[in-house]
Amino acid sequence: MLLTVGPVFGAVLAVLLAVAAAVVALAHLRPPREVALAGARAAVQLAAVSLVIGWVVRAVPLLLLFLLVMYGVAVRTAGRRLTANRTWRWAALPIAAGVAPVVAALVLTGLVPVRGITLVPVTGILVGGALTATVLGGRRALDDLATRHGEVEAGLALGLAPRDARLEVARAAAADALLPGLDQTRTVGLVTLPGAFVGMLLGGASPLQAGAVQLFVLVALMAVQAVAVAVVLELVARGLLHRAEGTG
Repeated sequence: MLLTVGPVFGAVLAVLLAVAAAVVALAHLRPPREVALAGARAAVQLAAVSLVIGWVVRAVPLLLLFLLVMYGVAVRTAGRRLTANRTWRWAALPIAAGVAPVVAALVLTGLVPVRGITLVPVTGILVGGALTATVLGGRRALDDLATRHGEVEAGLALGLAPRDARLEVARAAAADALLPGLDQTRTVGLVTLPGAFVGMLLGGASPLQAGAVQLFVLVALMAVQAVAVAVVLELVARGLLHRAEGTG
């Protein structure tokens, strides 16, 4: 076992959470309440998932429902990070566009069986990657459009279509969302040993098998994140996802 769950585990976890909250407060990075609530929510949610997952793995309908809930939470989280108006719902598109084809391909080829014990963690990793890429790409694109609005107007004055003028400004910023995934893939095994690799080793898999699974996860994540960033950039460029007041 990697960690022994007990009083010491809880105490160390509480101290680490307090340190994180204190640092963001002292450095004026984020409200410390956000850090504390994030840690508390994670504890509650993981406890709930640990109890529910035993039921999910026994029936395909429950499995599909669990995956839909996972997707819905990711959409709302990403959308609300991007905008406060009703256009946040468009966050459903980049996440689905990135994840759905990859998961479908894995299931259809038989690489991942339709069983909760395998499909849930794989889908969770991919949905999490799409969520991160959508938030980072979308926020960077929207931020640049807000701060460089004059360049968009200049592009329009030169005869560019609104979509093309926005793309010229926002594309480079949105592309930065791919950097964390690219760097993780480039340095895997040299800087970090990711969770899938360590988890398989602890579960008794051979190093070769664990390495193959981790490579597969990293490459799949790059594909998912590339699609998610491309789609969210297109939504921003077309004005479907924006921060202007109104219903969208």
